Amino acid sequence: MELPKFNETFLPILEVLKDGKTIKGRDLVRIVEERFYSNLPQELLEQKTKSGDRLIANRIAWGKSYLKKGELVHYPQRGYVQITEKGKTAKPENISLDDIQSNVITFYEPESKLVSKTKIEGDASPQDLIDSGFEKIEREVKDELLSRLKEVDPYAFEKIILILLKKMGYGDFIETAKSGDGGIDGIINEDQLGLEKIYIQAKRYSENKVRETDIRNFIGAMSGDTRKGIFVTTSSFDEKAEIKARNAHHTIILLDGSKLVDLIYKFNVGVQIKNSYEVKIIDSDFFDPEQI
Repeated sequence: MELPKFNETFLPILEVLKDGKTIKGRDLVRIVEERFYSNLPQELLEQKTKSGDRLIANRIAWGKSYLKKGELVHYPQRGYVQITEKGKTAKPENISLDDIQSNVITFYEPESKLVSKTKIEGDASPQDLIDSGFEKIEREVKDELLSRLKEVDPYAFEKIILILLKKMGYGDFIETAKSGDGGIDGIINEDQLGLEKIYIQAKRYSENKVRETDIRNFIGAMSGDTRKGIFVTTSSFDEKAEIKARNAHHTIILLDGSKLVDLIYKFNVGVQIKNSYEVKIIDSDFFDPEQI
């Protein structure tokens, strides 16, 4: 199952409005969701856009906006929406994204400024296109991060992991000796006073998986003053290694390459913000007659 595309909300919106009543725009979004999409899994309904809005509500709102541009609905007063005669008489088979766009020279310009003939491609809303673009850039950056991590000096890799954990809010860290560390690459304090310690093992592998023997050696190297450890690798863990960590008396957290770059990206280790974009939307509350 998946969330409806914004253009797939056209018919549900018109169905809710078909009695001709004028209702608040926010109520329309809520009613459409409750009547047509409440059977979707909760995790889908709670999905958010990059800007933090609920995705289902965002798509219904874009559906309403497109129907307004296609003159199938109109806004009789600020904050309210109502179906038009054109919307009442339109046949369902003629209410599609292509049909609506064919009657609108440009979506972004006011109706009086017929400047551009560019149409939104496919069935993605403008918000979907923004999110898709960000996700593509994010994937490319994470791929590059993993490649760089696999190429750095092993000792530098250990230092990067400790820097990451520091940025994640853990206490001061101690780098162990570069040789004879018994499988321990670093020690971090779980709290600022150092009352709880976490041992770190970092393996920079290009292809080889971490094996069960690696986990066993790590557990054996942990001294009696801690029962917590984090084993990090740029590759992955084989099944026996995962079972060994899961069944250990210690609490062992495994971070493979994919999870590692997710955290590095999230906590801005080795990356920097290149551009910031400000996306503005209509403040519906501002145009609500009851709020003015």
